[in-house]
Amino acid sequence: MTDMKATAAACGFVWESTEALAEVEGQVHLMHHGASGARLMFIQNDDANKAFSITFKTPAADDTGVFHILEHSVLCGSEKFPVKEPFVNLLKSSMQTFLNAMTFPDKTMYPVASTNERDLLNLMDVYLDAVFHPDIYRRATIFEQEGWHLELEGEGAEERLVTNGVVYNEMKGALSEPDSVLYDGLSAALFPDTTYRFESGGTPQAIPTLTYEGFLDNHRRHYRPDNAYIILYGNLDAETFLAFLDKAYLAPLAEQARGPLAANPLQLQAPVAPAPVSVPMDTAPENACAAVGFVVGRACERERVIAADILLDAIMGANESPMKRALLDAGIADDAFGYVADSVAQPFAVVSLRGARPGAAERLRRIVEGEARRLASGGLDRELVRAALSHAEFVMRERNFGYADGVVLAMSAMAGWLYADDDPAAYLRYEDAFADLREKVEEGYFETLLAELFLENDHRACVEVVPTAADEEAVEEAAERARAAALTPDEARAIRDAVAALRAAQEAPDAPENVAKLPQLTRAEIGPAPAEEPWEVRKEGPVTLVRHHVPCRGIAYAYRYFDLAGLAFDELPYATVLACVLGKLDTASHTAAELDTLVQAHLGNLGFATEVHEKADDRDALRPVLVCGASALSEEVAWAARLSEEVLTETDFSDTARIRDILAQRRIAMEQAFASSGHSAAMARAASYYLPAAVVREQLGGVDFYRFLKELLAHFDERAEALSAKLAELASRIVTDGGCTLSFAGADEDLAGFAAASAPFGGAPADAALTAPAPVNRHEAFVVASDVTYTAAGWDRRLLGAPYSGLWLLASRILSYDYLWSEVRVKGGAYGAGFQTTRCGSSRFYSYRDPRIDETVERFRSAGGWLAAQFAPTEAEMDGYVVSTVASLDAPAKARELVRRQDGMYFAGYGLADRARVREEVREASEEAVRALGAAVDAIAGEGLVCAFGNGDIIRASRENFAVVDLLA
Repeated sequence: MTDMKATAAACGFVWESTEALAEVEGQVHLMHHGASGARLMFIQNDDANKAFSITFKTPAADDTGVFHILEHSVLCGSEKFPVKEPFVNLLKSSMQTFLNAMTFPDKTMYPVASTNERDLLNLMDVYLDAVFHPDIYRRATIFEQEGWHLELEGEGAEERLVTNGVVYNEMKGALSEPDSVLYDGLSAALFPDTTYRFESGGTPQAIPTLTYEGFLDNHRRHYRPDNAYIILYGNLDAETFLAFLDKAYLAPLAEQARGPLAANPLQLQAPVAPAPVSVPMDTAPENACAAVGFVVGRACERERVIAADILLDAIMGANESPMKRALLDAGIADDAFGYVADSVAQPFAVVSLRGARPGAAERLRRIVEGEARRLASGGLDRELVRAALSHAEFVMRERNFGYADGVVLAMSAMAGWLYADDDPAAYLRYEDAFADLREKVEEGYFETLLAELFLENDHRACVEVVPTAADEEAVEEAAERARAAALTPDEARAIRDAVAALRAAQEAPDAPENVAKLPQLTRAEIGPAPAEEPWEVRKEGPVTLVRHHVPCRGIAYAYRYFDLAGLAFDELPYATVLACVLGKLDTASHTAAELDTLVQAHLGNLGFATEVHEKADDRDALRPVLVCGASALSEEVAWAARLSEEVLTETDFSDTARIRDILAQRRIAMEQAFASSGHSAAMARAASYYLPAAVVREQLGGVDFYRFLKELLAHFDERAEALSAKLAELASRIVTDGGCTLSFAGADEDLAGFAAASAPFGGAPADAALTAPAPVNRHEAFVVASDVTYTAAGWDRRLLGAPYSGLWLLASRILSYDYLWSEVRVKGGAYGAGFQTTRCGSSRFYSYRDPRIDETVERFRSAGGWLAAQFAPTEAEMDGYVVSTVASLDAPAKARELVRRQDGMYFAGYGLADRARVREEVREASEEAVRALGAAVDAIAGEGLVCAFGNGDIIRASRENFAVVDLLA
């Protein structure tokens, strides 16, 4: 403590406290910068994946999305690093394990992580200069590019005055999602007098009202040290980092003349209970949704917020959870779910419906209230609450959230620190709260909380999204034509001149001397690869065992892969239906509700899915499988064996009403994914035009499965009995020891315990019966409920005779973060674009939330020529690509991710030595070798195998001559 106090003082900081915290496996030091007022938290532990973040309190005052546009814009060049895209330069050249920025409803956060201390300092330097000294004051074109600008498109009577911009197009895509519109409506109803009534990301209607001057004013008022929260994390040298912060940024900033802090207010909302709100939305009828919201309390009431989260999981977390079951049985929607929205000043509980029927909102309110009254009056199964508590504890112990731990913990800390300076570490603690709540279960605490939240709460709201038949796209296009026609010649010329100036700025290369100012490592500084233990493969009776040796932190992971090669092609969709319903129906031993409780109480997870593995060296060798995955603490490993086997062998498929519920939920989830992640669907569909394994994937989980699912649901009553019989028959054929590969990670004692608790399935491997149709180029475009599009194009690299090597990883990074970033994102206005190729051959371009199709496809087709003829990096730039690509291979992975990655390698037929060889190929790569791939990239795009998802008007206006399919019709 004394050392940290002295270290802080030597670097201009005033130490406040040090606390040992088991939850972070280290200490939390709090301090503030004496001269500037910046707050700082240092989470000190032994994690080599170090992190830094700086957050500003940025409550929105309108729907213009100014802080979202600022989040993008400050990363487009700064005083010290005057290049157009330093953010992209860092993606291309650093060893980052996380690099991003995020706009929340009331704060903007800039986190980075790296396993290399010097690299983290470099990342900090660029980010700090970006937020405090951005080029936005010198280059208005940044605002136009990232926020919005006007363009004239078309000719003659069809000429339109349109709005374009990265954030503008991103939000058109985001607000095409009914869930986003519903959340915004609920937040506005609950908090009509505070910042939370606004869409912090910006709405397409309001973004074009933001002026450049207003944009700059918001930066001046909010991006200041005395409005900043800095978090350091991991095994790093405190003195080095604190001294850097002080000398390079905070002390100089403190010397600058500035007035008092004048940030937008962040106030609490007095309780309100408005009349139900209806929000019209131009979307498909099946996208109707509704929600009720109940304010839990204030963010500082940490234990109450945790308790509400556990309660919502207990009563809404699974189909058999009591409140969710009541909603599903009422038939008012296809799906229902509940959650607690935190990271706001007043967290609130939400119970929401998808696929809502007419009149569902009013019935939702009545059912929630009635079920809450029943549960609060003695109907709440306390064992269910204890199980939800156990599951929450497992999740926190595993800490597998998809980001570097330092980034996750920074976000957690800010969920409380932003609203209460008296206890910045409150949201890092949870163990005492869990222990306290476990005692309170028997005291009736959760019944009382139920009543307070749902029955006695005077701060609540109900909102529904009502689909309309209005063709808003046609209305908007007519308005755009009218605006274009109303322009004077001088006004039209000014718009064209402004666009030309923006294009010129976007296309102008950065001065080499400015690029050289960006800090980066050289390839000579790349260290050895992280150690990774190889897996073993052996026979345990008829079962093939893949034994992993990865650090598991007292958790065991077991995956069973059951071969589907014995199924006919037209049976494959039924295998996915089987995966959907397993674990959600009664078994011979337990009801579905009892099973949910046992899984929550004893396991980390129990899940089922179908997937396809393919051999890297043989495009016709593929292996579809049904996967059963389970995880548990070491002391619960026997439950992982018993419960998974019970579900696999004892499930009762006769409850067709519940099966219908499950399949309707899957349909809704797929439809929302088509609209929000259409690039993934487009890449998968495009791959089915050229790759045998992708044809099978489509049958198991893509567009073909979706069509099967819709048809099945449309005729469910007449097919229900046959479906039950088919699922039972399939389960008996698939679940055999002879067709099973068991993958296991955990201590030897865990494996022994798992084996001792396991019973044999019996059965020999099924005779191969699967014959998949040959891939066919269908050149499709699928109309879904979205204001933007997603486009993909691809080919099998192996058909070009182009072997896989580390050069392809480099080329993918170069194309994604150089050519495609510039052409499709910066100039074209898409939110994202990229190129990727797999060891197994599939090579694909994609765009994300894109206002265009034809121009994007043309850029795909020009990518190979650019790589071959125009890619001319400096030595430092080439080193940067090498460093960042190696870092992507070396990035730390959690145990679950490592196990699944190694399983994929095993099934694909390559090992750790092959991975190491690819890494070495990246390290030794030359510019000439990468350029030589240009012809292959050109051939991939030149095959013309293109697929798009998205807005119908954009699709129908495309010159690609697609076979257009209205997927939701």
